[in-house]
Amino acid sequence: MEQRSQADRDAITIEIVYAFVSGAFAAGLTFAALYAPALAFDLSPAAGRTLATVGGALAAAVFLLRITHVLWRFTRRPENGG
Repeated sequence: MEQRSQADRDAITIEIVYAFVSGAFAAGLTFAALYAPALAFDLSPAAGRTLATVGGALAAAVFLLRITHVLWRFTRRPENGG
């Protein structure tokens, strides 16, 4: 196994941080878009809980998909051995 240069390790670290930050941002937007009607309108508590649950589940899925997409794309670049 070949040794990675410091520049390669830095690029991997930056890409991982970018994946997590952009994933968290996308998940936050997803949750906000789904839960906003509960805040904007006078919905029943059950409807608010349902929107929060669905929004949280969908936000988690968006977070994981975003991280996977960014890191997968990074490993497929020619300069990264992909």
